[in-house]
Amino acid sequence: MHLALPQPAKEPARIARRWVIGGHVQGVGFRPYVYRLAIRLGVAGWVRNQYGRVEIFGQGSARQLELFGAALLREAPPPARPVLIADAVAPPQPLPGFAIHASAEEAPADAHIPLDQPPCAACLAELRDPDNRRYRYPFINCTACGPRYTLITRLPYDRPHTALRDFPLCAACAREYADPQDRRFHAQIIACPDCGPRLQFVTRGHAPITGTNRTLDACIDALCSGAIVGVKGVGGYHLMCDARNPGTIARLRRDKPRPDKPLAVMIAEDDELSQARRYMQLDARHAAALRDGARPIVLAPRSESGGLPDEIAPGLGEIGIMLPYSPLHHLLLDGFGGPLVATSANIRGEPVLTAAAEAEQRLQHLVDAWLHHDRPIEHPADDPVRRIIGHAARPLRLGRGAAPLELALPFALPRPHLAVGGQIKNTIALGWDSRIVISPHIGELDTPRGRAVFEKTIADLQGLYGVRAQSIVCDRHPRYASRRWALASGLPITEVFHHHAHAAALAGEYPEVERWLVFTWDGLGYGPDGALWGGEALLGVPGNWRRVTSLRPFRLPGGERAAREPWRSAQSLCWESGLRWDHAPDDGGLLQQAWHQGINCPPTSSVGRLFDAAAALTGLLTHGSYEGHGPAHLEAAAQPTEDFITLPLTASAGDVHTLDWAPLLPMLLDASLSPGRRAGLFHASLAHALLAQAQKARDECGAFTVGLGGGVFQNRLLTEQACALLAGHGFEVRLSDHVPCNDGGLSYGQIIEALYRDEIAARTA
Repeated sequence: MHLALPQPAKEPARIARRWVIGGHVQGVGFRPYVYRLAIRLGVAGWVRNQYGRVEIFGQGSARQLELFGAALLREAPPPARPVLIADAVAPPQPLPGFAIHASAEEAPADAHIPLDQPPCAACLAELRDPDNRRYRYPFINCTACGPRYTLITRLPYDRPHTALRDFPLCAACAREYADPQDRRFHAQIIACPDCGPRLQFVTRGHAPITGTNRTLDACIDALCSGAIVGVKGVGGYHLMCDARNPGTIARLRRDKPRPDKPLAVMIAEDDELSQARRYMQLDARHAAALRDGARPIVLAPRSESGGLPDEIAPGLGEIGIMLPYSPLHHLLLDGFGGPLVATSANIRGEPVLTAAAEAEQRLQHLVDAWLHHDRPIEHPADDPVRRIIGHAARPLRLGRGAAPLELALPFALPRPHLAVGGQIKNTIALGWDSRIVISPHIGELDTPRGRAVFEKTIADLQGLYGVRAQSIVCDRHPRYASRRWALASGLPITEVFHHHAHAAALAGEYPEVERWLVFTWDGLGYGPDGALWGGEALLGVPGNWRRVTSLRPFRLPGGERAAREPWRSAQSLCWESGLRWDHAPDDGGLLQQAWHQGINCPPTSSVGRLFDAAAALTGLLTHGSYEGHGPAHLEAAAQPTEDFITLPLTASAGDVHTLDWAPLLPMLLDASLSPGRRAGLFHASLAHALLAQAQKARDECGAFTVGLGGGVFQNRLLTEQACALLAGHGFEVRLSDHVPCNDGGLSYGQIIEALYRDEIAARTA
């Protein structure tokens, strides 16, 4: 009798696969995640960074690799946005386990730059735990949080390519970095009090204070005593002071100088946003916007009983507030116990300052003390700004945590394009293949520093993404510094008219729309006829726009001065209509003679300047100290009404219908009506006039989708009234979701316009 011996179970055949993952997979803890996933599933192999991708080799049974491959995208950490580039069978290798390999830098560029992230809940818990070795350490971070774009020098995302390159890890941090079970496993900017960046508190005439606790305590004491402190943050310096101290705020305004422009306020975060709700009226939309990963400044209505002084935002009903977005901010707010003004440390219109020596030198007349740190800021990034308009948080400014903003193009560019934006609210955009990235807000290009940061951002963006522009797209305005730079670049130039770029920027977000009527209402832009546009409606698609309506032109006495002196636009309208305005700051005289003779009085169709005029005629504001000052006050004062004044729409040369503003003037000059009543009627009348223009265009030209683009549509009251009227009359309406409707979106629109021109040219060749 023979007994059959049990046979050992046959091991499943081992196979191997290679995955390449693109998208946002660097700087988000993706390699440690892949490592832990492989260990959990028993997969052998390795993972490594390529230039902008992650390459993964996995080996195991067919079932193990099936589970591993499915989970790679499905279970990725929240900041990641992975995209499968390749998945192929590979020859097995003799591998004992799974490892993280050194990065490969020679791979083709497919860079996705990680964005700055606020501290995660786990890091905040450690920050406030007296028994943790990182207790009160202002640079705490892990693979899930912390600065990224502002401290990256190049990809792949490894410590030597960041601002932490000169901070060697201590033994404790090195152990965490190497421990697969630690959430700081392969955290490239890991730091602690023993080996990381440090704070320094500086006041004139005193020795610097060092040591985390001493510097924080000194800074908080200074803020409590009414000092203005320059605080180095993630993307630049803030000027911070007590947001409840009118005297300190007045001094900040006087010495900056920033007499009227609203100041942002930083308020401590808690689970219910109870501290923010003490000062502001927040609904679910505001709360969601405040807690967005970018931690933007969000415009919200102030609370009547909140206690924030009017000096924060003189004459306005909304205040820009934000939650702390760095451990340092959390520590300052915890210690201070109240809201802090947190406005950009810069000279008016310039990019935010990032270097200690330059900040101290340029703001010595203003700042009482400085809270510095020695972690370099590689790329300046001001705070992003959003406003709730039409049930969504619309971007007014791109910045830290929200940019570089990466978007997909509807089809591929034939060669890489660099768009250099406008003169104010400048951003740049880089487009290649089917991708586009838009820089953070740079600012105005009127100063040497503004132009220097503009040029550095151009170099940085191309370097980070490994793309060299072969063509430049710029605004047609002959006096824009961005255009002068483009002409001097030596590269082929594509010129795009200002309002075509505004229209294309909106159209680029909705490539499925086949035909548009875009209202491009803003301040001023150079038009195809050489005039200063600003009240147009453009029919068509990117690359093929036709102006169908416009605002009746009027002259701007003093030219560019009218942008900061609303009374000039008001006086011009009155002279044009033969009406008398008794409250003009100037008696006419020489200015009226110049107006009659057309000397330095360029004509414009600008709705933005019409808003300026209305602010002056209602007695709200004759002189502005910042761009959009008059319109902001007019909106804040407006009492909503269903009444409106019908504005005539008449045909003129070239099949362009002209909207006449003249019937508004008697109402705006009527002192028997309150300023709020007049402001409300003005908004309602323009909203109804916009509807009338859309109806006229539909009657004559057929169906289209209506778009609202241009800086005037930052005005929530006008935009929401216009959207409601349009929707009520059967129009589909689109607003920008990702790109600012103001000049901050011009660079994106310039790329879109150039892209469609190229496509049209290719089809007709």
